Amino acid sequence: MSTALILSGGPNHDCAGTSAQLAEILAGVGVRARVREDIEAALEELDARDLLVFNLLRWRMLQDRYSELAPTYAISLSEPARTRIEGFVRGGGSMLAIHGAAICFDDWAAWSELVGGRWDWGRSMHPPLGPVVVEVARNGHPIVAGLPERFAVEDEVYSHLDRAADVEALMTAEHGGERHPLLWAREVDGGRVVYDLLGHHVASYEPPTHRRIVARAALWALGRPDAEIAAVSL
Repeated sequence: MSTALILSGGPNHDCAGTSAQLAEILAGVGVRARVREDIEAALEELDARDLLVFNLLRWRMLQDRYSELAPTYAISLSEPARTRIEGFVRGGGSMLAIHGAAICFDDWAAWSELVGGRWDWGRSMHPPLGPVVVEVARNGHPIVAGLPERFAVEDEVYSHLDRAADVEALMTAEHGGERHPLLWAREVDGGRVVYDLLGHHVASYEPPTHRRIVARAALWALGRPDAEIAAVSL
């Protein structure tokens, strides 16, 4: 059985609940997950894990509106922690980033290179939490191949992120007259990274199609055969 480390936590989100959902989905495809909120200490066990999952909303929180939350949630990763993460991914590791990942680690340039996107505090935004119709790409990628063309979910549509040039959207949603990528998968040197921008709360994982996408994303990141990915039926 493969193993995963889920790094969890952050303000204004039920990270404990969503991390439990992620662990359940992963268990359904044979990946045993451990959830940790003590980020620096947890990364010391990274070498023993096959998949690294970020279900986090942690950054320096320099904005005035977060001043009361900063003592609890603000973070700037140590150099050893950064080295562990980057070495794991670029050395052939598997990474799944969820929802607020693009906001995390705002003083670490290499993080956005790994994820494939970065939240721009002057431009990025999302409309209020609410019903979203997600369109699934018909490009044959193993994560989305053969799935319904669209599904409904209650979530947030992250919009206007700074994205890497090689990002290809595997699912999108409309906001402000534009379609915005909500899922992508990419290779980073020897590693594989998937970013699912959905996942604000537990209800995000109620639609069966979204659960299948998360499970498939994990298997794709782990380098599993396309036939195994397509067989996911959560």
